[in-house]
Amino acid sequence: MAYYWFKAFHLVGIVVWFAGLFYLVRLFIYHVEANEQPEPAQTILKNQYQLMERRLYNIITTPGMVVTVAMAIGLISTEPEVLKQGWLHIKLLFVVLLIGYHHYCSRLMKQLAKNECRWSSQQLRALNEAPTVFLVAIVLLAVFKNNLPTDITAWGILAMIVAMAATIQLYAKKRRLDKEKVMAQAQE
Repeated sequence: MAYYWFKAFHLVGIVVWFAGLFYLVRLFIYHVEANEQPEPAQTILKNQYQLMERRLYNIITTPGMVVTVAMAIGLISTEPEVLKQGWLHIKLLFVVLLIGYHHYCSRLMKQLAKNECRWSSQQLRALNEAPTVFLVAIVLLAVFKNNLPTDITAWGILAMIVAMAATIQLYAKKRRLDKEKVMAQAQE
């Protein structure tokens, strides 16, 4: 019965953790874009984003990570033989990378608070896609285990990354064209 409790709360932790990671970097994007606003709007927006980032990171995202990892340890303790399976080693590698991403977000948050962040909003949009790649890889490994078709999966993930990059570029172009259109209308 413990296995099911661990699994249920492991899934809850995953949902909370990823929700926080997806939204956190989105806030970073808005935070960086606040630099384009005139004062006092710029300061007001940056202060608000900084508050939202801290609360999201400390109250939602980090507890979600802790619950996820704690429940994973519980799951493994109920079935320790799973540690001998190759798929779990790869999944754990992705989880370690995701934990690194989580902590890197903390670093970016501190840089933003000090106005020292060198990331552009477009670069942050690309960074914001990393958890999606991790999520897909982790879920596929958890579902397929040792039966994961690695060649199809690798090509699928690569295609997903290319599609994300193309979408980010197209969105940047659209934003630039929209800005040029507004400026042209203002000059008329």
